[in-house]
Amino acid sequence: MPERLEVLVDAGKATPGAPLGPALGPLGLNIVQVCKDINEKTKDFEGMKVPIVLLIDTKTKEYTIEVGTPPVSALILKEAGAEKGSGEAGKTMVGSISMKSVISVAEMKKDSLQGKDLKRRVMEVVGTCVSMGVKVEGKNPKEFIKEIKDGKWNAQLEKAQ
Repeated sequence: MPERLEVLVDAGKATPGAPLGPALGPLGLNIVQVCKDINEKTKDFEGMKVPIVLLIDTKTKEYTIEVGTPPVSALILKEAGAEKGSGEAGKTMVGSISMKSVISVAEMKKDSLQGKDLKRRVMEVVGTCVSMGVKVEGKNPKEFIKEIKDGKWNAQLEKAQ
């Protein structure tokens, strides 16, 4: 049975320090090489925290790296060009993302979102924008959800499917 290690790392910037070093040290792996491999696999998500799963065969010292997708909030921040969400969502907005970006995030995260179809998943992503203080198409995300429910964005949603 392989050893399983789940950690959240800075994409493209994993180091032999915590959390990897202390977890991998006792297993006798080349920690620097593991970090290089993780950084190579996560470089596309640079600037975000990415969940990874390391499966390690403790006898042969061989390992595989499974890279998850960053949380919806991290993807929204990247699309909005913001460093962090608003501390006062509803009062202070930290940026705006396009409907195209919302659809992209919803597609990337479709396996972990609850919505049964694209429209519902898009509303979930916009709901996350509400709590983070990120506008959608320059509008308050609560207003945007109402527009989606009213069918204003149906054509764009259908095109994306």
